[in-house]
Amino acid sequence: MIQFELNKLVCGCDEAGRGSLAGPVVAGAVILPNNFKCTKINDSKKISANLREELSYKIKKQSLFWSVGIVNSDEIDKINILNASIKAMHLAIKKIEELNTSKKIGILLIDGNQFHKYLNIPHKCIIKGDQKFKSIAAASIIAKTHRDKIMRKIAIQHSHYEWEKNKGYPTKKHKMAIKEFGLSKFHRKSFKLF
Repeated sequence: MIQFELNKLVCGCDEAGRGSLAGPVVAGAVILPNNFKCTKINDSKKISANLREELSYKIKKQSLFWSVGIVNSDEIDKINILNASIKAMHLAIKKIEELNTSKKIGILLIDGNQFHKYLNIPHKCIIKGDQKFKSIAAASIIAKTHRDKIMRKIAIQHSHYEWEKNKGYPTKKHKMAIKEFGLSKFHRKSFKLF
């Protein structure tokens, strides 16, 4: 996996929850130090929940900066999931800029193939970037663990959807629960829900 070492700050960005039927989309943004070492880091979907939590802790502790951006289901319905994912990334990048007053971000590495320019910061879209660049993989892990925590929390009062297990994704049980109990305020009404 590539560290993308340049003489400037490199900020990796990725999102979690794009294909979910319920809950927010959450983006992570991470700036790692050039000497960051971790062989276990990978695309968050390819590692276990326990390892994600362990790596999330390590990333937060050792990164130069990290943040998350959150866009809720109502906003997703208004602006569509692609724009919501990009907006969540912009929010995460903005938080990093607010934390980091000493040195400007030199480049944004974006997982995927679409992004809207953020201010005057150069960016590069990379398909499967979370499997190629450590900063993107780190952002993927931060986004996924943060979103999973949100879904476990809202699952407490909506247990019939089993969000603590499926995290809002379209499992058979989740779809059956929608048919039986109807929609919650956290469902994305613009999505094909069953």
